[in-house]
Amino acid sequence: MSGEARSSGTGRLMTGTAWAVLLLALWLWGKDLTDAVPPPAAVRDVAAGTRAGEEGGHPLPPTRAPLADRAAPQRVAVEGLGVDAVVVPRGLDEDGAVDPPPFREADTVGWYAGGPAPGEEGAALLVGHVDTETDRAVFYELSTVKPGTTVLVTRADGTVAEFTVEDVEVVQREGFDAERVYGHRHPGRAELRLITCGGTFDEKADAYTANVVVSAYLSGVRPG
Repeated sequence: MSGEARSSGTGRLMTGTAWAVLLLALWLWGKDLTDAVPPPAAVRDVAAGTRAGEEGGHPLPPTRAPLADRAAPQRVAVEGLGVDAVVVPRGLDEDGAVDPPPFREADTVGWYAGGPAPGEEGAALLVGHVDTETDRAVFYELSTVKPGTTVLVTRADGTVAEFTVEDVEVVQREGFDAERVYGHRHPGRAELRLITCGGTFDEKADAYTANVVVSAYLSGVRPG
């Protein structure tokens, strides 16, 4: 694909036809986000991630109750990655997929504004590119995140929602399970997904073979 890639996602679980339609859009996002222009050879491999558990022998912190008020995310910072990026709301395009930030804004992260905001109950989705045709992008090192890593989301109401990573995995494009990857896993929790391309760049298919999916949960709130 030339130009810009496409993506889609949702936060809250739904039932019946509406949920089926959104699952299809999610699958298309998982498929189409990989259809980026070929990156340079130096950045074509994205390593597999890690599984959930206790980091360094220490238990993960307890879950905090979801925030009552909805507030749009403005920035996201990932501990240890040097990521401190602007977050912009994104909606669905004409094909029913969510538009990620354009490649010319490769250091910007997109939030699916049709789903929960980070801190609300449900699974909030933040998506970003792994690279562009010529350089690394905002989530290039996302697959190296470990369970226990802190993700800070600055919200429009001045609060900072603190999330703790519990799981990092590379989900193969073949057999992509949108409900498992993007669905709300634990009722009553505020969850966060950070998503980008992963696996290996397949030059023949002109696409990455997988997506990196970082799952986190709300573990604290700080004043801005």
